[in-house]
Amino acid sequence: MKRAPPSAPAPNPSLDELATLLARHTPADGIHATAIPRLSLIRASEPTPELHALQAAALCIVAQGRKQVLLGDDVYVYGTDQCLVASMDLHVTGQVIEATPDKPYLCFRLDLEPGQLSSLMMEAALESPEDRGVARGLALGPVGTPLLDATSRLVRLLDTPRDIPVLAPLITREILYRLLSGENTARLRRIAMGDSRLDAIARAIHWLKAHYAAPLRIEDLARTVHMSPSALHHHFKSVTAMSPLQYQKQLRLQEARRLMLAEAMDAAMAGHSVGYESPSQFSREYSRMFGAPPSRDIARLRESLGAVQ
Repeated sequence: MKRAPPSAPAPNPSLDELATLLARHTPADGIHATAIPRLSLIRASEPTPELHALQAAALCIVAQGRKQVLLGDDVYVYGTDQCLVASMDLHVTGQVIEATPDKPYLCFRLDLEPGQLSSLMMEAALESPEDRGVARGLALGPVGTPLLDATSRLVRLLDTPRDIPVLAPLITREILYRLLSGENTARLRRIAMGDSRLDAIARAIHWLKAHYAAPLRIEDLARTVHMSPSALHHHFKSVTAMSPLQYQKQLRLQEARRLMLAEAMDAAMAGHSVGYESPSQFSREYSRMFGAPPSRDIARLRESLGAVQ
């Protein structure tokens, strides 16, 4: 007796509607800010090269295509069956791995505010998760129909801008509620309820972003966030997949790249501006992160940007 071939996944009307809405509101490839606070829509018509970025706390739902995100040595591949949740600012490497002109990659991204999560957890009387230690600040979770429906309704408001001030906050709260009450959201709940260790890591990240060009002593940073140096190093690496020094280095290199690309600084000046005293060290670490020396990398970026204009 022959075994029947596996059946194709059942169509999901909610996912189809979200894809249609995202396609309509992303006329070109790129990241599109919207009139709805903290909501961005993303489109790519072909697979992209790896892109180093500082990923803010956010919910990402893919309506079409697939993406790969690297956090340290951890690989997160997600498409229409899972959403990605970043619980705080993380250095990641992202790459769209499935997209075509006929079926472009389409993504919904909603930036998260911990304060909003906290008030919602208390209002909904959601239980705090049991303490299982500090985990990565990035996680994949299932996308259920209720979450997809709320997401589509939020994007649909872009067709009726006059409704946004009244209805967008209500639908955003529903999305956050669906997220907090779904599976694999323990780390979000811990942040929302003020887990002292995660709060300390978030404060350490905030300090590093504000002082990335200054010399860093772990002892001073640990004192600032009221942790011991060893605890800070351990918990910081558990969440971000890198040490505080590595995190600062990536902040410096990404800012130097921005200065050279957007403000036409030369490599020596950009490196000095972000805290490097040695031009050779700056060039060496820049090449290691971006795959080419500063001048060659910036020339390549300008050429690629010119090609899409």
